[in-house]
Amino acid sequence: MRWVIGAVVAVLATWAAVAPGDAGARPDRLPVTYDFLAGITAELRDPGGSLPGTNDFRCKPSREHPRPVILVHGSGGGRQTNWATLAPVLVNNGYCVFAPTYGTLGSVWPLSALGGLGVKTDSAWQIKVFAHRVLEATGARQVDIVGHSLGTEIPTYWMKYLGGRGKVAHYVSLAPYWRQGPDEDDARSDMVGAVQRGLGIAPLVQSSCPGCSAPPADTDFNRAVRQPTPYLPGVRYTNITTRDDEIVTPYSNGLLHGPEGSVVTNIVVQQGCTSDHSDHLSIVANRRSAAMVLNALDPAHRRPVPCVSVSPFTGG
Repeated sequence: MRWVIGAVVAVLATWAAVAPGDAGARPDRLPVTYDFLAGITAELRDPGGSLPGTNDFRCKPSREHPRPVILVHGSGGGRQTNWATLAPVLVNNGYCVFAPTYGTLGSVWPLSALGGLGVKTDSAWQIKVFAHRVLEATGARQVDIVGHSLGTEIPTYWMKYLGGRGKVAHYVSLAPYWRQGPDEDDARSDMVGAVQRGLGIAPLVQSSCPGCSAPPADTDFNRAVRQPTPYLPGVRYTNITTRDDEIVTPYSNGLLHGPEGSVVTNIVVQQGCTSDHSDHLSIVANRRSAAMVLNALDPAHRRPVPCVSVSPFTGG
C-alpha cells in the first residue's frame, strides 16, 4: 500500500490550498458519488471531520436496522477517505453509520487522516474503544462491521482477544486476505512498536481488561487473527473479493470457508459480470459492491446486484 499512501499524501498536499469550504446544510437524502477519489475531496473540504451522516452519536437504530454499522478502513485510509461511497449508501438506507480513523502516526493533519499505519494491537484496542462508545451511545446490543483490506483483520483481533466476542452480528470484508501470511503491514507494525518502546511510549492495550484473553503464546498478530480460524461462532461473515486485486495476490487469499456450523459467504465480484474491474481500492466505491454490502447486512431483504462497468481505482 505504499504507493497508495504516497498518492494520498501528495494529493492532500497539492490540493489543501485550493480545497473548497463547507458544503453547507446536509440534505435529507445524501448524494452518493461512486468514485474512490471522492473521499480525498471530502477530507480536503473538512480536514479531520466526518462524512455527512456518519459518527452521529445521537443516532438511534431503527427496528428495520437495529444494529449500527462500523466502517473500518484499510492501510493509509481514514474515516472520510475510505468511505465516500458506502457511508452515504448505508445512511440513505436507514443505518446508523460510524467510522473511526485508527492507527495514525500523528495527531496533526494530514497525518491524522492517514490511518492503519501504527501498531496493529493498538489499532485493535482503538476499535474496541470506539465500538464500546457506539454501543453505549446507541443502546444497541451488537454492531455490524464493514471492513476494507487491513480493516478486515483488525476488528477480528478485538473480537477474539479484546472482549469483542458476541458484540458483532454481521461481518463484511472487502478485499480480505485470510490466507495470507505476515506482510509489510506487519513489518511496519513491528517497526513502529520498536520505536515506541525505545521512546518509552506505552502500548494502548491494558494489562487489566475485563473480557480480554491472551493470544496463543509465540503467535504474531497475523497468526493470532487467523489460527485456527478468523471466524467466530454466531457471526454471519461475507467476503467480497476481486480477481483484479493488485494488492491481495492471489485474490483467492480472501476466499476462506469456515468451520462446520459457521455462516460464511464468499463472493468474487466478476461472477456474473465480466465488466466489473474493481481493484483493491474501487471495490469500496461502486454500485455492485454497495448492493452486495447491503445484502450482506440485511439478507432477509435482498436487492438485485446490477451489472455495471466498474473501473480500477475510481470505481463506478
